[in-house]
Amino acid sequence: MSHAFYVTASYIAAFAVTFGLVGWVFIDHRNRHRELERLEAAGIRRRSARAEESR
Repeated sequence: MSHAFYVTASYIAAFAVTFGLVGWVFIDHRNRHRELERLEAAGIRRRSARAEESR
């Protein structure tokens, strides 16, 4: 095993983890947004919306 192989493998692993986390956050954001739209369509509002209405 050469030093270059270790460095290259480390960079590949770091990029894979980073892009995996970014992808996971993006997909989760999309799912939460869809879930909020579904709940609001069903008439369920956020607590912060109720606080603004009572002012």
